[in-house]
Amino acid sequence: MRTLCTIGVVVLTLAACGGPASAPEEQLRAWVAAGAEAAKDKDRRELVSMISESYADARGNERSDIDKLFRVYFLRQQKIALLTSIEQITVYADTAAKIEMTVGMAGMNDGVLGLSADAYRFELELEKDADEWQLISARWGELGEEMR
Repeated sequence: MRTLCTIGVVVLTLAACGGPASAPEEQLRAWVAAGAEAAKDKDRRELVSMISESYADARGNERSDIDKLFRVYFLRQQKIALLTSIEQITVYADTAAKIEMTVGMAGMNDGVLGLSADAYRFELELEKDADEWQLISARWGELGEEMR
């Protein structure tokens, strides 16, 4: 029940951020909400479908590497909760965008404490391919540390 309440607050927060949103900004907020929902449901296929096949980042990751990260995280966690806070969305010519956000992540697992929690900052770069936004690159780091 607590997880459902948290997700509800996240969705309401995303919808309430800022003034009137442009159509691309609304689509990007929906993209973030869909990603959070897919992560909560541990729907790796849905998450990977949101990533461009040409994805590459400064850490040397490709789309398949991110898929593996999801696989490992989802196998380790029995239940996942995310709290997202979008700081800024920048849209370039309605076909490219950058999202700066903070994500609090908590997971229930079989570890000693049975719970793990972290907070990360993300800079996501997206491109609109046909009618869908796709992640083309990302930088991230633990809150308070340098993003790579």
